[in-house]
Amino acid sequence: MKKLWGGRFQKTPEKWVDEFGASISFDQELVFEDIQGSLAHVHMLGECGILSLEEAEQIKTGLLLLKEKAEKGELSFSVDYEDIHLNLEKLLIDEIGPVGGKLHTGRSRNDQVATDMHLYLKNHVNEIVGLISAFQETLLNQAKENVETILPGYTHLQRAQPISFAHHLLAYFWMLERDKQRFSESLKRISLSPLGCGALAGTTFPIDRKLTAELLEFDGIYENSLDGVSDRDFIVEFLSNSSIMMMHLSRLCEELILWCSQEFQFVELDDTYATGSSMMPQKKNPDMAELIRGKTGRVYGNLFALLTTLKGLPLAYNKDMQEDKEGMFDAVRTVEGSLQIFTGMIGTLKVKAEKMKKATTEDFSNATELADYLAKKGMPFREAHEVVGKLVYTCIQKGIYLKDLPLAEYKEASDLFSEDLFEAIDPYTAVAKRISDGGTGFSKVKEALLKAEDALS
Repeated sequence: MKKLWGGRFQKTPEKWVDEFGASISFDQELVFEDIQGSLAHVHMLGECGILSLEEAEQIKTGLLLLKEKAEKGELSFSVDYEDIHLNLEKLLIDEIGPVGGKLHTGRSRNDQVATDMHLYLKNHVNEIVGLISAFQETLLNQAKENVETILPGYTHLQRAQPISFAHHLLAYFWMLERDKQRFSESLKRISLSPLGCGALAGTTFPIDRKLTAELLEFDGIYENSLDGVSDRDFIVEFLSNSSIMMMHLSRLCEELILWCSQEFQFVELDDTYATGSSMMPQKKNPDMAELIRGKTGRVYGNLFALLTTLKGLPLAYNKDMQEDKEGMFDAVRTVEGSLQIFTGMIGTLKVKAEKMKKATTEDFSNATELADYLAKKGMPFREAHEVVGKLVYTCIQKGIYLKDLPLAEYKEASDLFSEDLFEAIDPYTAVAKRISDGGTGFSKVKEALLKAEDALS
């Protein structure tokens, strides 16, 4: 099989070598971006007089025919033509004859593939931003329903202080808001056109790079041709942003997995997002949450794989850079799928408010309230901390909680205690009184919901 680049070669590779070096098995995912870039390129060639308008129109017609066939799944690709670019060029020539070979005038596969990936990520990052917003809206709706639902807050996975469940959910809302900002800001660097950089040094043809950038709705062009064809920072940045977001999702997965266990029983997942056991009839496993937690690792892996690929490469293009695509495609699929699953999973989540509340009455997460109670009556907080610590130890020894300890024993510990301490350590009161900005107090959570709505709008 004669290669489209084979003029100076006296031998052709053996089939297994072709198969090892070819990328068509995965880069065919760029078929529409490749056609889109070619349509802009050939339009520019016609406008600049590099091709006749008749030739340009003929090539456009052929490209649109290939696009139509691609939409119908009627295109067949071959390893013999290595990648999506040469496959489409061969198919174009088959459709319209030798004039199809003029399409590649003034460009290289190096700037062509870079353009395709910029287009691909531009489309998908906008899609991801939309999916994040949809998930945030679901979190917000669930939070609105649970402002006064209280549960234990944890540090070190030990019960720490009671909090509003809405407050907990809004923590993830704001994590996702930062994720959305990172993705949105990355569009400044994704929306640059490398088309026309050629193999590395530009071209002798009088092309108009700004015209192709405008046609492809890029915000600008790469100002240096070497940089344009060798830059993969925009993919590294996408993978980094994806890794941070997946880390956030994975943390929420871990909490959901704990919360729906028999030990917690704080929530129940809808059957749609759980599976059973082939052996144990009683099981309801949080498989979707576990899968997203697991898939976080593969997104991290894609980031480190690309960083490792790029770290020793001289300018400009090197075949190693063929390894930039599969990880990018995989991360896009993983991120988009995870966000869609989470939107459904949180939207259908059954919150067991009574179980959560009961948990706050059977622990010592109100101990800080008791120390604050003494501090507000004039005792130095460090001394109050010690007094309460001893009272907690007394309760542990007796197998009771602070609410069960008689007032007389409180008074033995400090004459500052009076009957009102029992109201102060009530979990509902404890949450309601935390009115510092950003705190879990119900009034502050309601303010936070309004700020979250503003952020979404």
